[in-house]
Amino acid sequence: MFSKLKKYQFLFEELVKRDFKKKYKRTVLGMGWSMLLPVLTLLVMKVVFEQFFGQTIPHYTTYLFCGNLLFAWFAESTTQGMASLMDNASVFTKVNVPKYLFLFSKNVQTLLNFGLTIIVFFVFCAIDRIEFTWKFVFLAYPVATMLAFNIGVGLVLSALYVFFRDMAYLWSVFIQLLMYGSAIFYRIDVLSPGVRSIFAFNPVYRHIAYFREVVLDGRIPSLETHLTLLGFAVAAFLAGAFMYKRYNTRFLYYV
Repeated sequence: MFSKLKKYQFLFEELVKRDFKKKYKRTVLGMGWSMLLPVLTLLVMKVVFEQFFGQTIPHYTTYLFCGNLLFAWFAESTTQGMASLMDNASVFTKVNVPKYLFLFSKNVQTLLNFGLTIIVFFVFCAIDRIEFTWKFVFLAYPVATMLAFNIGVGLVLSALYVFFRDMAYLWSVFIQLLMYGSAIFYRIDVLSPGVRSIFAFNPVYRHIAYFREVVLDGRIPSLETHLTLLGFAVAAFLAGAFMYKRYNTRFLYYV
């Protein structure tokens, strides 16, 4: 895979540039939307939920931003990744190129958006008087595992979307349910022990919880947490790789 990425490096770079420019085409603020949109979303969620949950959660703005930051990245990456094959069918049906390049380029574009957003996140941390410590370097770990997880889920979704166009509607509903099930604006300790145990199997929540533990609690998560995030990433990536390897030749007949 890496050898092919190097072989098609020029094409990959052009795909990333195209996706990034396409996202902000004909907009006045351009890349500024990558910073402004999460702030506007945060403010809306803060107004709506602060009266219900903010009184009992210290640094609620940062708490909320942690959840929204990672969930928005996951939602954008997987939703755009799902359509990556179909959007580029006119290319790979005429030229023999690795089809995963299209999904990878989408993930690089969403990673760049995430990078711009996290700058705003750190600004809000400073405003919220969060203490910046050396432990913040550990935030690179959930970013890396989330990137691999997003790619894996995107590979699976993009393959399924070629055969079942209903996936677009089903995924939008699932994303909505996942948002409420990822404790973005509430704490799970208000729930019963049985319900709390379910959150352990939610990869998005586990990544959010990692961020919060480092940023808000000033602690380095346990080894179990690190292994769990790695397990989610590897499992998703292997599942996606399997889908592409098995159905690679069949994509051409359904696009």
